[in-house]
Amino acid sequence: MHQTTEHQNATAYTTAYTIKSWAEDDRPREKLFLRGAAVLSNAELLAILLGSGSIGESAVQLAQRILNDSNNNLNDLGKRSISDLKKYKGMGDAKAITVLAAVELARRRAATAIPVAPTIITSADAYAHLAPVYTDLAHEEFYLLLLNRANRVIKRERVSSGGVAGTVVDAKQVFKIALDNLACGIILSHNHPSGNLKPSQADLDITRRLREGAKLLEMNVLDHIIVTAHGFFSFADEGLM
Repeated sequence: MHQTTEHQNATAYTTAYTIKSWAEDDRPREKLFLRGAAVLSNAELLAILLGSGSIGESAVQLAQRILNDSNNNLNDLGKRSISDLKKYKGMGDAKAITVLAAVELARRRAATAIPVAPTIITSADAYAHLAPVYTDLAHEEFYLLLLNRANRVIKRERVSSGGVAGTVVDAKQVFKIALDNLACGIILSHNHPSGNLKPSQADLDITRRLREGAKLLEMNVLDHIIVTAHGFFSFADEGLM
């Protein structure tokens, strides 16, 4: 008898966490979580905004009715007023406002130009993109400039922060950041608060190690920029890459 009860409890526990056992209102959320927003229908996306339906009607069914009455056209949906949406059973002020706010966000996104990432062609381009992060620093910091295959900037990210005389750079962290962002090219950079533009032996060593490691990952370390208040030093320009 004890074994039977344990088996029933185990079965119930397992069943409770399958997608089919979820309330219908929750399944679009689970689907988005597992597979991404792109696979959801318009009704499923709208159902997530609604959150719940009403007695006898799930959020998905309510969303389907609203869309059907809008000719399955999101532009028509955007023209509906709060009072229009509140005519549906289960729709109150909060749900109607949520839907119209989402539609307005979508409209504004469509009207917003996608910014073009800057292209890094020369060491001066890299310096111009990196210099602002080093302004007025009294200690050393180390930043990466991550580039795609077309040398467009993907991201600028700090790797470490140290003292007046130096900062420790962890190669594993550098490559993790590069891999996470699918970078093809890497530009290393750090500042010299002293104003000295000459690279130290430690600067030369870390550059060499990172270049060698990048090759194994099919990446390129394109340059290492030393930034000071009075200008910059480029390893590539000086033939040190």
